Amino acid sequence: MAEAVNLTKELISGFEPQRPEDGHKNTFGTALICAGSEYMSGAAVMATGAALRTGAGLVRVFSEDKTLDAVRIAEPCALLSLRPDETADLLRKAKELCKSSSAVLIGSGIPEDQMDLEFLICRFLENADNVVLDAGALMSKPDAWGRIAECLKARKVPAVLTPHIGEFARLIRLSKSEVIEKAEDLALGFAKDTNSVVVLKSARTLIATPDGKLYVNDAPNSGLAKGGSGDVLAGLLTGFLAQGMEPYKAACSAVYIHSKAGEAAANEVGTRAMLPADLIVYLPGAYMDAGWGHE
Repeated sequence: MAEAVNLTKELISGFEPQRPEDGHKNTFGTALICAGSEYMSGAAVMATGAALRTGAGLVRVFSEDKTLDAVRIAEPCALLSLRPDETADLLRKAKELCKSSSAVLIGSGIPEDQMDLEFLICRFLENADNVVLDAGALMSKPDAWGRIAECLKARKVPAVLTPHIGEFARLIRLSKSEVIEKAEDLALGFAKDTNSVVVLKSARTLIATPDGKLYVNDAPNSGLAKGGSGDVLAGLLTGFLAQGMEPYKAACSAVYIHSKAGEAAANEVGTRAMLPADLIVYLPGAYMDAGWGHE
């Protein structure tokens, strides 16, 4: 097994995406956020807010009308695209949006039983340059996941999967205790088997790559154990991918910067009171902690 590499400022500072002074919005990529649902619109709001603050040139949200209304109010800089109801129209629109997007997030705040989810995931995996699968996109039934896994394996650029321990246990059909006991081996094996970068979220988060590299962020913070924290992480990751970062570098950077924002929030308001939205507020300082934005 590969020796785990700790995420440090020295490592992450070297991953910073370039920001040429003569760049324009298209220089810095477009992040597509396919997230949220009627009763979980906040997931799209959190992911969008984070993606907007990564430096991506454009962030577009692809969702149902109530979620778009929530995003419109919370993040007026985001572009909005309404999700069609009919399957054929939905898949056609998804393929069209891939042409103008440099990275796609799907799953945050989307129920696992949402109609057409499996087909939508595969459409993105087949057509998008970079893809992040989060939450509902990782909770498909075994037969559906088998088809998604085939799409993952066929990709030239690895997708990034962001399961927490429970989601990962369900994916590989083991108990949570078995996953915790052999987390490193299991994450590496799954990354190789699916040709994906796996971000296994926990108090000790692992990033496993399909070529056998393993990174670890050992920075427990109970303030992050709240609904919405993972949506912020997914948004950061998608925004970094949109700017042309390699998947493993984007994953490591997102985990580290998310963690540093969490530390700052905990120090300011405490782990009990801090909210996922606070992470977005503390991103500027987290970038400084990562050595980004300085000559």
